[in-house]
Amino acid sequence: MAEENQAETNTVADQSDVPDNKVDATAAADASETRRAHRSQKVGSVVSDKMQKTVVVRVDRLVRHTKYRRYVRRTSKFMAHDELGATIGDKVRIVETRPMSARKRWRVIAIVQKAAK
Repeated sequence: MAEENQAETNTVADQSDVPDNKVDATAAADASETRRAHRSQKVGSVVSDKMQKTVVVRVDRLVRHTKYRRYVRRTSKFMAHDELGATIGDKVRIVETRPMSARKRWRVIAIVQKAAK
């Protein structure tokens, strides 16, 4: 009877040699390398390209008015990092990214439609 209890204790001790947090940390590292969090994307038009590698993108959206039940146009301006060379009037797709400066947190990933010249 005592020998059986001793054998059970040894198997439990063998399993506890590997800390649980070590296994979880490696699994979390593997998951972070393969998966990325969802990044918000928006489509808007370039309203300013006077800066170097930065454009200002105006994004329009329709919001339903709470009282009058009509759709009202709301606009937002985002400063976006631009490596593609977008110009004023271009329709571009921007995606959230890490902070690149005090006001720049978006990046241009595609020029959807070039402006008519």
